[in-house]
Amino acid sequence: MTLVKKTGSIIALGGALVLAASISGLAKPPTQTALVQVSGPPPSPLASCSNAGQTGRNFPDAEVEPQVAVSGGNLIAMWHQDRWSNGGGHGIGVGVSSDGGKTWSDSTLPVDKCAPGTPASLSFYQRASDPWVSFGPDGTAYASALAFDNVDNKNAVAAATSTDGGATWNVLPIPGSVFTLSSQSTDKNATTADPTRAGTAYTVWDTLVLATDNPDDNPHTQAYTGPAYFSKTTDGGQTWSQAKIIVDTANRQQTIGNIIVVDPRNGTLFDFTNLIVSPNTPFRGAFSNSELAFVKSTDGGDTWTAPQIIAPFNSLGVVDPNTGQRLRVGDGLGEVAIDPISGKFYVVWESSTNFNKNINQSSGVWDDEILLTTSSNGGTTWTGPTVVHKLASGLPTYTPTVAFNGGTVAVTYYDNRNLTPGQTANLPTDYWVSFSTDGGVTFGNEHHIAGSFDQLTAPFARGFFLGDYEGLQPSGSGFQAVFVKTNCNAADAAGQVFPTGGPCAPANSSATATSNTNPTDVFTETLTP
Repeated sequence: MTLVKKTGSIIALGGALVLAASISGLAKPPTQTALVQVSGPPPSPLASCSNAGQTGRNFPDAEVEPQVAVSGGNLIAMWHQDRWSNGGGHGIGVGVSSDGGKTWSDSTLPVDKCAPGTPASLSFYQRASDPWVSFGPDGTAYASALAFDNVDNKNAVAAATSTDGGATWNVLPIPGSVFTLSSQSTDKNATTADPTRAGTAYTVWDTLVLATDNPDDNPHTQAYTGPAYFSKTTDGGQTWSQAKIIVDTANRQQTIGNIIVVDPRNGTLFDFTNLIVSPNTPFRGAFSNSELAFVKSTDGGDTWTAPQIIAPFNSLGVVDPNTGQRLRVGDGLGEVAIDPISGKFYVVWESSTNFNKNINQSSGVWDDEILLTTSSNGGTTWTGPTVVHKLASGLPTYTPTVAFNGGTVAVTYYDNRNLTPGQTANLPTDYWVSFSTDGGVTFGNEHHIAGSFDQLTAPFARGFFLGDYEGLQPSGSGFQAVFVKTNCNAADAAGQVFPTGGPCAPANSSATATSNTNPTDVFTETLTP
């Protein structure tokens, strides 16, 4: 099928900032590097999609939570298009580049009723969410997304395959991932193409299962489970295997943030996840036990080991330090990279030095460090964790992503180092990358990617939302970062500019019309250590 496209634009935003250590100090006026805008200009390609009968606020032209895949000079990016306040978007935006990310053409993934070309098996779903994309060794692209209804919570994991660099897609629901009851809900899917077996790819996700599908039963979420599911294709995405559980969970236990990593030396599959285990009693005022964990399979996914715990997340999330307003970030989600030659794993996550089990902590605590652990023996033992990035001021840092290329480890992250005391009109946010050339022992050569921009003008979805994750992949001799920022500058309390002058309004939504009708976009930069 051929998809309706619009052409993305290019934005130049200049410079670089180099720091010598992994512990960053006082706020510095950032100099900026050239960025390329991936998502196209307004109007949204799904602007005509109806919101009738749905709850929540829709934010037109709000693009968030991107992923990216790279195969030579061919790149595919995906993101939530027109984010809702209470889950998903009108659909999944797709950006395609054939010149290494210099220029992009945009379209949508046919996985719900808003997108043109959606097959009948998915055409009744109202929303889509959580895109993930990966290239196989023959250039075939594999992707997945959640398709679901807001009204009755019908939901499925949709798998997509493209053999023409993302111009067209073959899409189908994964067998065993389709649920019609509100008591069963899929979340946080990820798709990984096998780097050595052409035609083979793997998709994982969790399905949260409640004790009842009747909301009048009011179970207070005290009875639920959330196992990890797995499906694979071995015929280039024409068919996918029946979904099966690979991490079983007991009552009041679950997984989330499952990601498959393949060791290309021997084909071993590793599924990394947040394993939430007992005691798990937030209704009693205590945080859940969230553990970074993994299982592995040496027979292509037929059998799996028991979960092995790596480290606790100890994440609190993030609030605006000056106002207490909540940000929605990547807390409780790990990101993973592998050295394809040695098989060494690199895992990063955000954490808080002030973490304790009391769920009713003050608004003065948040995630303030990016942590790393590594394993050089297939996950038998793990180092650290060690600190990749922490501000001397103690201000928030969050949503890390990691990639490995040719002996260099790159970690990207947001932080709020340029927030000043008493600054409440906006929240200056910047995006950065740090590099390690000694196997993750030390990080430095910090490089400023974007900002400062005002995060308080992002769409609001349980917090001001840029994404639970961002994209980062090896590319050439460097890395390709794909991420979201708002379109409102915020150098200081008086320095807002949107788009050519004047104060920034909150993001425009279906509930409240404002002048900020293009609150966020997806951008990319090629990073060189």
